[in-house]
Amino acid sequence: MEFNLGTLQQWIGKTECAEDRISSLPLRALAATLDRDEPSLERGDEAPPAWHWLHFLPVCQQSNLGPDGHPHRGGFLPPVPLPRRMWAGSRLEFLHPLRLGEPVSKTSRVINVSGKQGRTGPLVFVRVRHEIANSAGGLALIEEQDIVYRDRPKPGEWSATQGRTAGAQHQWMREIQPDAPLLFRYSALTFNAHRIHYDRPYAMEVEGYPGLVVHSPLIASLLLDLLHENVPDAEVGEFAFRAVKPTFDVTPFVLCGQREGDLKTVHLWACHLDGTIAMEATAILRVFPES
Repeated sequence: MEFNLGTLQQWIGKTECAEDRISSLPLRALAATLDRDEPSLERGDEAPPAWHWLHFLPVCQQSNLGPDGHPHRGGFLPPVPLPRRMWAGSRLEFLHPLRLGEPVSKTSRVINVSGKQGRTGPLVFVRVRHEIANSAGGLALIEEQDIVYRDRPKPGEWSATQGRTAGAQHQWMREIQPDAPLLFRYSALTFNAHRIHYDRPYAMEVEGYPGLVVHSPLIASLLLDLLHENVPDAEVGEFAFRAVKPTFDVTPFVLCGQREGDLKTVHLWACHLDGTIAMEATAILRVFPES
């Protein structure tokens, strides 16, 4: 598919702002979705890291959705004509906690648009910087998000896809069996109508996937939850993740974690049952207890 990268790069610098309030219901719902027991989650409590993804949700009218369930292109994000869109990764810096009940604001800006020829066809990458301020007006969180656009799948693309194998060493491990209710609940919590996550005929027959696609931020949240489960008193200062290979609901995947000797660096990854990496992540702890 041909497209003019220079035209798309005219979106660099485009900005949008949003306001919200950190509310307990979506946080309690995500805790239930992750099978995480959160006895508190009362006004004034800190929201867990990266759970801001449940707020500032774009509310798009039904008539403005495209055939894939995303809003029509060409608004805040550039109108990339490639049909498949994925959240490829993020880098987050947690400066101050977001607390339940407080008003927050977010400023988002497109900071880069680039393209290259990948192994399976053309790719376009859009990088967006999000800055979230808390009620005192101070910057609480910075996130740089990478979105990748790809062409339609080639026949047999997923069966032929190779990947890098994860190492055998890990301290923590948990197996996840993704299923349609899990993916539906996460789509509902994030008001994400992208059909690859809940519409099996669309995902398989139109976009060529072997099953429903597990959301990248859901896997990232599960990795952070693995960290919380094993080092509950840790305070995350930075977190970065990169989606390496798509994960589908047709087979389980495994979450793994390995803490470095400095105690503050934690390597996290998700891999398929054959050992190939689906996502890799690193957390830098601001508070890092020894156990």
